[in-house]
Amino acid sequence: MRLRWAAPILGLIVAAALAVATPAAAIRGGHDVTKAYPFAGSLQRPESPRADGHVCGVTLIAPQWALTAGHCVRNAGGAQVGTPQGWKVRIGSLSATSGGRVVAVDKFYAYGAEPVFDGDIALIHLATPVRAVPAKLPATRPAEHTPVRIAGWGMTCAERQPACYPDRLQEADTIVQPVGACELSSIVAERELCVGSPDGSVAAADLDSGGPALVRAGHRWAVAGVVSGSNGDDQPVVYTDVHHFTRWITSIVDGTDVPDDSIVPDLEGAVAFNGCSASVVRTATSALTDPALLLTNGHCVAERPAPGKAIVDQSDDSRVHVLNKQGFVQASARTTRLLYATMTGTDLAVYRLDKTYAQLGVKTFTLGTTVATAGTKLTIIAGGTGRRYSCTVDAVVPHLREADYQQDGSYRYDESCGATHGASGAPLVLGDGRTVVGVHGTGNDSGELCTENNACEVAADGTVRAEKNRRYGQRTTMLAACLTKNSRLDLTRPGCALPG
Repeated sequence: MRLRWAAPILGLIVAAALAVATPAAAIRGGHDVTKAYPFAGSLQRPESPRADGHVCGVTLIAPQWALTAGHCVRNAGGAQVGTPQGWKVRIGSLSATSGGRVVAVDKFYAYGAEPVFDGDIALIHLATPVRAVPAKLPATRPAEHTPVRIAGWGMTCAERQPACYPDRLQEADTIVQPVGACELSSIVAERELCVGSPDGSVAAADLDSGGPALVRAGHRWAVAGVVSGSNGDDQPVVYTDVHHFTRWITSIVDGTDVPDDSIVPDLEGAVAFNGCSASVVRTATSALTDPALLLTNGHCVAERPAPGKAIVDQSDDSRVHVLNKQGFVQASARTTRLLYATMTGTDLAVYRLDKTYAQLGVKTFTLGTTVATAGTKLTIIAGGTGRRYSCTVDAVVPHLREADYQQDGSYRYDESCGATHGASGAPLVLGDGRTVVGVHGTGNDSGELCTENNACEVAADGTVRAEKNRRYGQRTTMLAACLTKNSRLDLTRPGCALPG
């Protein structure tokens, strides 16, 4: 769930560079559901931290339509309307892993481009109809102190670990609180509800996003709200008021006002990794049967290499999701080895994956061996920010210094290059769309001289200069010579110039 002062994603580890708000400690005051709700569902996406794929709750409101939170449908490209790949919904089951019916999601519609602050609600369209009694849309906004039932598969403890991910649907009865009870979240009174006990002992939790607040409508349930975000620990939770958005919902469901797909940057081959960006790369001689390699910055590894040092051939186990053109996950893998990482001389890291190039079946970039020169045009494809940047090499800098680290022969971009934090490790791609000559590295944020996030240039004669907002890339052209068949590293090979 999100706190309003964070840029949130509740229940998602998404390829976009979006901060994850502090989760609530648990699903509080709930218990196992004993009889399945035919309209209650689990939205499951490939990039979920859970083995069952659950990221958010959904509520069926028509045979092919379900409601969820807007931030539950975020993707790396930032599409407001999109055609996802690999998303599915399990509807009408007590379990997130079995029972009910599993249906593919073929379209989503988020209310706002900024889903939390514009209105945190979304519609998802199912590829095939579900034969089940849907929940009703509410006739009115629920008044303060109205009894509501909340349900979801959210976390049962604070850690993102399997033991905290319930397979059984949970539910609890609580009430709608006065809006002021959620004032810590900067709740928007006209379109949001505050739901849960005043002390948070009964409330939704992390990975409950999009799940319903249900009210009685005769003999049926109506979905009065969907979980939007946290109001802080030991507090009730902010829900989007579904009644406020009824006209928007019905206009899409009945086909009278259906928006077109959003135009998004081409993110094919992009990867978000450890808060940075990355890409799948190969040498000119790599075979399709070789384990795939992942390229990023040295400063993006879990523990940064010390100045003057390199990390060589360590075990590693991290999740990797490679995106398609629209910014949805096309393929997933895990790292097996951190083959090499350094922040000295250059700033790069290369990992070996548990799948071959053939098994991944994604766009793969080729490691170039010729250094870019002034005037070279580059495309920076950043999975960490969900953007592409068009930049030109302004100069090759003899030395680039930042805190205790120094890189040599760095690329300085033109002043208009917008690559920024989160794009670190993104490939610097030549005009052929395939050849990589470097990775985006760093910049100078505030004009300071040679401090962290304030890189300075050191000329051959030792002159030091810094320019605020200037950005830099690091060469990777020495890497290919160090790689052998089967994607192994050999620092003793002729031509291998990486620091040992």
